[in-house]
Amino acid sequence: MVYGRRGFGGASDGCLLCGQRCGGSGLCPGCLADLPYQGPACRRCATPLAPAAGGRLCGDCLIAPPPFDEAVAVFDYAEPADAMIQRLKFDGRLVYARILGEIMAIEIERRGISLPRVILPVPLHPGRLAARGFNQAIEIARPLAARFGIPLDRRACRRTRATAEQTGLDAAARRRNLRRAFSATVSLTDADVVLLDDVMTTGSTLESLALAVRRAGARRVAVWVCARAASVRGG
Repeated sequence: MVYGRRGFGGASDGCLLCGQRCGGSGLCPGCLADLPYQGPACRRCATPLAPAAGGRLCGDCLIAPPPFDEAVAVFDYAEPADAMIQRLKFDGRLVYARILGEIMAIEIERRGISLPRVILPVPLHPGRLAARGFNQAIEIARPLAARFGIPLDRRACRRTRATAEQTGLDAAARRRNLRRAFSATVSLTDADVVLLDDVMTTGSTLESLALAVRRAGARRVAVWVCARAASVRGG
């Protein structure tokens, strides 16, 4: 799928992936078309599924559904989307947040995904935020909030304790690491919210945050992520 120039702007004239001139859109039409857009996936947790099972629930969600109602992933966590996210997250290249967020917004609109009342980016612990200088989830969320006219609430949730890096942990260890790691700072009674993050692997971070917003009274909780890694919730 080629999005052309719609919805993009403010970058240099060269495509960030191939260098071809693209009039300030950030990515040229060819590189946009070649991004690893996610195919059939579980509608509850966004785990990739075989084509015949697309739009249904995966085995994990049939047995033990997560505490959110829906999950949407725009990309598989594969080249070059993974490199774009890593350059944003670890090299501070904020231009990738704008581009990824705008592509996410276009895809969510194209898929007819129902819109929430508020977007809640996954919070970083203050120590990690100070070290990194920005929260990548907030930066990716900005273009979505602007395109859809939805409030982006950066203060409704907080990370209550510093947790170990999730990289290298299995699913069970990730869940233990994130138990009670989040809390809501305001009442979310009857709220329809979206939790937004860059990458979803086992889903443990988003499950922990979803439980926190449920405790605060949220009625409907959806998840939007830029990319979904291949790991399933059970492992």
